[in-house]
Amino acid sequence: MEYFPLLELPEDLQAMVVERVARNSFQDLYRLRASSRSMKALAEMRRVYHYFDVLSFPWGLIMPSQLLKTCYAENNPSTIYVKGVQFFYSYDEQDYGLSLLKRAADAGYERAVYTHAMTQAIFYGDAQYYRRIPRATVDRVGKLVRDAKWGWGLWHTDEFRQIKAMFTSTYVPSFYLCHCANVVDRQCLCLWHIDVTKDDNMCERCFWIKEISLFFCDFEPISLFRDTSKW
Repeated sequence: MEYFPLLELPEDLQAMVVERVARNSFQDLYRLRASSRSMKALAEMRRVYHYFDVLSFPWGLIMPSQLLKTCYAENNPSTIYVKGVQFFYSYDEQDYGLSLLKRAADAGYERAVYTHAMTQAIFYGDAQYYRRIPRATVDRVGKLVRDAKWGWGLWHTDEFRQIKAMFTSTYVPSFYLCHCANVVDRQCLCLWHIDVTKDDNMCERCFWIKEISLFFCDFEPISLFRDTSKW
């Protein structure tokens, strides 16, 4: 197998490679870091911490708190996102939490783009941020967001549950009444079966009703076990 002569590249290009590796995988970064002294030096530059995706690290494992603080200090979008979700959904500090979610979304962090759009639609009735999510990526990114099980038994706020109940009684029936796509017969026309009820030809309105329903069903607040207020 022929290896790419990475160390023969100019140092600025080597640094760019290290940054891209940091964005994709902790494991690959540490392998690269161990490959040579020059790679180790590049991997330890503070600006590299901007590119980590801390949610690619198994959340059940203990990530050093100083690493998270350093990432946040370097404007790392994934740590800004985590802090935004915790402040909005766990601490009920909505203005600050939403500003952090928007900041991470504006940086292009796709989990933040999705969660910010869902949050704006659910709490503020503002659907304009849907346009920032390519429809072809909604299913993949939505699953990434909802599959992060960091709740540790925390409940959503009363406001979240009240909006969920209103949405379920008002919008979910209209999803089943709309004949925009091939409908699979279900005995229970409810929130929990909505993702397997229609095929991909559904109209735009039903598409986003389905997506918000999935968010209501599966999204969890961030555990207080990770106190981002200390970052």
